[in-house]
Amino acid sequence: MKKKLRKFVQYAFVFLMIIVAIGFTYQGISVSKDIKRYTPVGKMYEVYGNKMHIYTGGEGDSTVVFNAGWGTSSPYTDFSPLYEKLEKDTKYAVIDRFGYGYSEVTDRERDIDNIVDETRKLLQESGQNPPYILVGHSLASLETIRYAQRYPDEVKGIVLIDGGNPEYYSEQKPATAFSQVIGFLRSSGLLRLAYQINEDFFLQSRNNLEFVPAGLKELDEAFTLIKIGNKNVTDEMRQILNNAEKVSENQSLEVPLTVLTADSFGEIKEDWLESQIELATWSSSGKQIVVKEANHSIHQYQPDIIAAEILSMLKQ
Repeated sequence: MKKKLRKFVQYAFVFLMIIVAIGFTYQGISVSKDIKRYTPVGKMYEVYGNKMHIYTGGEGDSTVVFNAGWGTSSPYTDFSPLYEKLEKDTKYAVIDRFGYGYSEVTDRERDIDNIVDETRKLLQESGQNPPYILVGHSLASLETIRYAQRYPDEVKGIVLIDGGNPEYYSEQKPATAFSQVIGFLRSSGLLRLAYQINEDFFLQSRNNLEFVPAGLKELDEAFTLIKIGNKNVTDEMRQILNNAEKVSENQSLEVPLTVLTADSFGEIKEDWLESQIELATWSSSGKQIVVKEANHSIHQYQPDIIAAEILSMLKQ
């Protein structure tokens, strides 16, 4: 019986290794095909030794700069419900941080000042001149606020889309292991398989991308299966405490600040709401608004409300 059990375990292990090898091969072939299918929609610029992507459009004297939340694999598709509503009134620029969208992966540490320097250099290289209205979703509140702390003369205002209070983030345990697991599932092809079995599971937290055109939904899926959980995304999460503490050192902003908070369909957590209200006080021209009938990705539920706030800030 022991010999039979040992043989069974050996065969099972070999079978598992074969399945894993097939999964990695399947993922590699699929990624190669996706990369060839989806050429950059914007322009690529060399920033600190690697290529970064920026998508721009619109007309006006100011530029609205969009910074995507952590793990948002395709900022270009994710923010489409917003920039389409702004292009007649202002210029806009959608940033792909390193490890996101069409941008390459970098070896530079995901320290908050590195991220700000990269964003600023990309804006300069692409000819996007200030003043900027910085729009940050979720964890991107850190780089958005940090930019205004370091370069207040270049910033006209800030709009945060369920963006966290840096003090709140500084008290949270980083989900680094989660990102690493997701990265493995992606690399092994298991995530691609799961996506094909139940796509709605991955999109339900973003309102099934209700306001995103069908063609961009395909792009969003492709970049999720190419980028999610890569080393830059994982390092962003690993650095969250240090980055949040650095931003928290200066809680005085010289520019208008609008904090938009999702009501999470009536289930908003009290400590999160309190931190959002407190965050608005960082600016003497700050305000906090609870957006009804929305989840964390407010722009996928109530894009008109966000667009109206951005346009209101433009007129100030």
